[in-house]
Amino acid sequence: MRAWQRRALTKYLTRRPKDFLAVATPGAGKTTFGLRVAAELLADRTVERITVVAPTEHLKHQWAQAAARIGVALDSNFSNSTGSTSSDFDGVVLTYAQVAAHPSRHRVRTEQYRTLVILDEIHHGGDAKSWGDGIREAFSDATRRLSLTGTPFRSDDSPIPFVTYEPEPGGGQRSKADHSYGYSDALRDGVVRPVVFLAYSGQASWRTSAGEEFTARLGEPLSAEQTSRAWRTALDPHGDWIPAVLSAAHRRLMKLRDSGVPDAGGLVIATDQQIARDYAELLYAMTGKKPALILSDDPKSSSRIAEFAASDDEWMVAVRMVSEGVDVPRLSVGVYATNASTPLYFAQAIGRFVRSRRPGETASVFLPSVPVLLDLASKLEAQRDHVLGKPHREPEGLEDGLLADANKRKDEPGEDEKTFESLHADAELDQVIYDGSSFGTTTLVGSDEESDYLGLPGLLDAEQVRTLLQQRQADQVTRRTTAAKARPTDDQQAKDAPNAAERQTGQNLHALRKELNTLVALHHQRTGKPHGQVHNELRTRLGGPPTAMATADQLSERIKALRAW
Repeated sequence: MRAWQRRALTKYLTRRPKDFLAVATPGAGKTTFGLRVAAELLADRTVERITVVAPTEHLKHQWAQAAARIGVALDSNFSNSTGSTSSDFDGVVLTYAQVAAHPSRHRVRTEQYRTLVILDEIHHGGDAKSWGDGIREAFSDATRRLSLTGTPFRSDDSPIPFVTYEPEPGGGQRSKADHSYGYSDALRDGVVRPVVFLAYSGQASWRTSAGEEFTARLGEPLSAEQTSRAWRTALDPHGDWIPAVLSAAHRRLMKLRDSGVPDAGGLVIATDQQIARDYAELLYAMTGKKPALILSDDPKSSSRIAEFAASDDEWMVAVRMVSEGVDVPRLSVGVYATNASTPLYFAQAIGRFVRSRRPGETASVFLPSVPVLLDLASKLEAQRDHVLGKPHREPEGLEDGLLADANKRKDEPGEDEKTFESLHADAELDQVIYDGSSFGTTTLVGSDEESDYLGLPGLLDAEQVRTLLQQRQADQVTRRTTAAKARPTDDQQAKDAPNAAERQTGQNLHALRKELNTLVALHHQRTGKPHGQVHNELRTRLGGPPTAMATADQLSERIKALRAW
């Protein structure tokens, strides 16, 4: 056991409380601690049965597999309709939804035997009134309750069941953990990896239903509506921003694989299923390898995650179901390509990349340069509690309702379809965030300066990461100062000529993509077909990669075909 687990176990066995809340940062080993408590209580006959409650079906099976490794047999296939399991099992694993659907049945099971209930990611107990009421009814008479979470807070005032709240000055009540082990503690102990955030900005353009075009720089102070629309434009799989960021993330992944982490894996977290499919196509076009695609309505999603975890495949693309509790220790590179903005979701998502397997492994997460995300990235090490009745509660980031509305897929029916059309967004590396500090200055995608940050060695400890980032920033400033003083010579101008040609090509591609997207929007207005469907029909007829990867000739061919429809 790790040192924090031993300390927490000693505290638990000394106090022997009915309720115990253990807060440990994602990747620290909450499951191991919970199962060790279960094994101790089964061994001394304090309890006869174990009930584990987890947020998802995938986590049910993950708990059962972990328990089996220490000789505790848990039935993860238990169903409400059957209502019983074999006496060979020491207990069952349920989901919160499963308990809420039939709390009285689980109350009877809990009362029949002295039962330890382990509530994994207990903050979910406040997700819906039925969930909170359900677990209270089902487990209020349990012999012992052990609550576990890596994110002991919520963005609302829904109380978390079986958690103690204490009054605090100024009103309100703050949750109180019996044992806490934060990210900064875990980083110091080498239990989790250092996380480097690479934030990408860029100009984003969109058009309203009135035909007005707006352009804003991602990351600059904007209204909530402008921020969300610039954000959505950046995440558009048919634009330029996300392909550029995916390409940068892939280069980072290859650097890690070449410098000490040969099985490093990457995860792209997408907003919805169609966009996830589009991102998977982009990665396939870039790498020549099909990424694992994890969709929540796929009955094989859990097995696909397990297959990816056991393989040395490069990329996995998923929607939100991979954000919490999923154990894929080799994930080292992430692309946060979703519109979710709450501190809870962000912390859970980043938790997928922090698990340490060996000394020196680091994690790199690519994200849009949006103020709310930059703030969350800079406060990764901050300890949070859940506060009820906080006077004048300030929204933590963008309001998710507004953001979700502004980020609807443009092939999703709705009023937003008539009011918003993403046109273009380019990408620039805005800054690198590590340990609450910002490094670097804005640099173009594909530049030597960007490569300096993408090419950090694969194995570094926390202090080495900071030292190298400081060095990269100093080198960047020195180069720019030197370049500003130097006058271009005739030779230099000759060298710059190919770059000018490249810029001309880039401008031409941008114009062709813009024209194609405009024609697709007009076709949608005439036929009602979703934008994504029109793009896919063009590709089916004419062949070629997604729009963002297409050549000028391929784009021209699609424009010509669309004009003839």
